[in-house]
Amino acid sequence: MSNIASNLKYLRKKKGLTQQQFADALEIKRASVGAYEEDRAEPKYELLHKIAAFYELSMDELANDEINDKWKPSPRGNASNLRVLSVTVDGNDRENIELVPVKASAGYLNGYGDPEYVAELPKFSLPMFNQGTYRAFEIKGDSMLPLPSGSIVIGEFVENWNDIKAGQTYVVVSKDDGVVYKRIAFKFKEDKGLKLVSDNKVYDPYWVEAGDIIEIWKAKAYISTEMPEPNPAPSMETLTNMMSQMQKTINAVVDNK
Repeated sequence: MSNIASNLKYLRKKKGLTQQQFADALEIKRASVGAYEEDRAEPKYELLHKIAAFYELSMDELANDEINDKWKPSPRGNASNLRVLSVTVDGNDRENIELVPVKASAGYLNGYGDPEYVAELPKFSLPMFNQGTYRAFEIKGDSMLPLPSGSIVIGEFVENWNDIKAGQTYVVVSKDDGVVYKRIAFKFKEDKGLKLVSDNKVYDPYWVEAGDIIEIWKAKAYISTEMPEPNPAPSMETLTNMMSQMQKTINAVVDNK
């Protein structure tokens, strides 16, 4: 059974708000607040999303936990904890892909959960990404070469950090490092967080603690204005290795006859 009604009433009073003040903050009618708190109606998904963000809770906590003076929120480092994410939708109620440019990445650390901030971000859609929640991030620097600085990485939201796979690339948003695009060395560890690795070996790997991580997005595609260069002609060493491998293959075929 949902605890939304009792939780909404408790949280509003805990914050010292009247029903009218809360309604004004959420841009809804005061009568709707009364109906929700008296369990005569339940807020729709989008509004529930907004309320959870307002109280800095997950939707799971808001709907299912019994929130009172003895209640304690789940640690934010908990990989299975459902995270609140602000999104925008188009005229057909399909989620947009919001773009976080480099110049907006610092503000994103404060505004990622604010529906008004997210609504101001540039947005677009791609036909191959019409199922799921996606966000695009402009990357800076040469740590992930050959992906050049200025490329835009499109990531799919990772809700459960235990689903992260080692060896794949992700956009990791953290309190200390901001928005970074890196390869993950190991699966997520509750006690240590994530070990991030650059494809450019000039840069050393490093750990990001679980409690510092805000969001994780699995890289699905990228957009770049730089066209890839053709592969260079093979060196003598490469050709020698190729010939050696071919000889081994031929010998294996002959031995099996």
